[in-house]
Amino acid sequence: MSALPQPEPDPFDLFAAAAEPVSQPQAEPVRRAAPQVVGRPAPLAPSSSAASHLSPAFPRRAPWGTASNLRAWQAEALELYRATEPRDFLAVATPGAGKTTFALRVATELMERGLVRRVTVVAPTEHLKHQWADAASRVGIRIDPSFKNAQGRHGTHYDGVALTYAQVAANPALHRARTEAARTLVILDEVHHGGDALSWGDAVREAFEDATRRLTLTGTPFRSDTAPIPFVTYEADREGIRRSKADYTYGYGDALRDKVVRPVLFMTYSGDMRWRTKAGDEVAARLGEAMTKDLTQQAWRTALDPEGEWIPSVLAAADKRLTQVRRSVPDAGALVIATDQTAARAYAGHLARITGKSPTVVLSDDDGASARIDEFAQGDARWMVAVRMVSEGVDVPRLAVGVYATSTSTPLFFAQAVGRFVRARTRGETASVFLPSVAPLLDLAAGMELERDHALDRPATAEEQGVALEDAEFAAANREEKASGELLGSFEAMESHAAFDGVLFDGGQFGTGAEVGSDEELDFLGLPGLLEPEQVATLLRQRQAEQLRGRGVAPRELSPEEAEREHRRAAALRKELSKLVSAWARKSGRPHGQVHTELRRRCGGPEVPQATADQLQTRVEMVRTWFVTG
Repeated sequence: MSALPQPEPDPFDLFAAAAEPVSQPQAEPVRRAAPQVVGRPAPLAPSSSAASHLSPAFPRRAPWGTASNLRAWQAEALELYRATEPRDFLAVATPGAGKTTFALRVATELMERGLVRRVTVVAPTEHLKHQWADAASRVGIRIDPSFKNAQGRHGTHYDGVALTYAQVAANPALHRARTEAARTLVILDEVHHGGDALSWGDAVREAFEDATRRLTLTGTPFRSDTAPIPFVTYEADREGIRRSKADYTYGYGDALRDKVVRPVLFMTYSGDMRWRTKAGDEVAARLGEAMTKDLTQQAWRTALDPEGEWIPSVLAAADKRLTQVRRSVPDAGALVIATDQTAARAYAGHLARITGKSPTVVLSDDDGASARIDEFAQGDARWMVAVRMVSEGVDVPRLAVGVYATSTSTPLFFAQAVGRFVRARTRGETASVFLPSVAPLLDLAAGMELERDHALDRPATAEEQGVALEDAEFAAANREEKASGELLGSFEAMESHAAFDGVLFDGGQFGTGAEVGSDEELDFLGLPGLLEPEQVATLLRQRQAEQLRGRGVAPRELSPEEAEREHRRAAALRKELSKLVSAWARKSGRPHGQVHTELRRRCGGPEVPQATADQLQTRVEMVRTWFVTG
């Protein structure tokens, strides 16, 4: 019997997950209830009778003609939109979940019903303007991504335009006139950028205040400041702090459970750093040990220095990981996110020497850069190096390995950067992101599944500033050291060496620390490229147990409940140890790094991020003894 011909894919299926085996049981979708809003009806079930029996990653597994080509969260959000008919609607969906597909479905329905005649898309970058236009063209909406303010109006053969926030801010009156001239749907992509500058927020409000409908989208509904985001509703919590309120939220944890996004393995690297301060003093410290903010930043910058050994060692390790992934995913690609153009060029040179082939380099947000990104996305080249422009919104689904080689540590930037690697295409793909072992990044990696709202009316917290301070005493120590002025201003990176710390996955830490290039490191770099999350966790536990046995430590198999208690206990002890070491460093006048080194010498065990709860407990007791004995 000959196989039946397959139907053409629905054009709305722009970013749907690739086909899964039909034999696999279909899971019930996990429904994300929208926040209760006074006066609004409850969300309706998806209109298709088949939707309730399909995985959130359908449509490709749905019988043809029985369901629309939307993921379950998109269908649910669309039904809520239909039921409420709002003028403003904020959809928060994790990077890679498919915000574009949802927004374009809303746009086509509003245009078909005659409720709007034009569509205006506002995006953060020039590249995203073209990406939106390409996606819209596949569903029959003609968007002009090359519209310039000097034109005044777009051609009659277009249904609308794509703009950048900067373009709107340059002439808000023009865009207000365009919006008033016809019933317009305004799609504000990554709307948190509307608060990047006071003038931008004011311009967006002025330009689109009279829009017929506004659909705001973001994967990160929080900012590192308290600048209000245009057209976002803020409601006071019990403490009187106004927080952003989304109409529909689909977080990373939801998408991970639904297998809409990839799970992320964070490969962490520490190492010994040495630099010279502005005052001419030489400082040595171990990256990953608890230190004050200034010391952490200087050690971090030393690690990222292209002239040292840390960055080429980590790039080489990431390339080994990419090679392993490509055995299962032949077109898998990798991305280095650099701090600036100088560093990006230097990193590209290292990769050329490591791989024998020059990587794609994207240095600025211009037409040439967009073309290079598109060429990389459609090809099978191994590496791309970029500065900030690839950190947000850019759709390169084949990216599976990343190197976070920037000193930016705000939650917003981190979430958007990691979002470049989590876009799922097929079942079992994982993402691997290589990180410096510094507390701000480790905290952000551990909190990937936490959802945040943008809050006004309060000072920016340490977390929002990208600073992982353990307590008030640690903060005070930072202020004292900063006041000394020793570490402020310029510095000279002198020497850096990398060491493999371990892997962060699903809130747990795996690995016992190892030298770069060792068999212990290769145990983790060589994990298969296609694994289910449960298989990843099992393999990580096995590799760690093997390493412990090799070191003469007999690991005890822990139940999931015991493992969770042990993880929480270790986290609490790390905080307590940081507090005690900070206080002892001030009392004794010794640097934090020296205190931690002395503790390791006396008590044994690896650096703090990898130490077990029992090892941390021993160190805590040791420092307490020092305070008693003087």
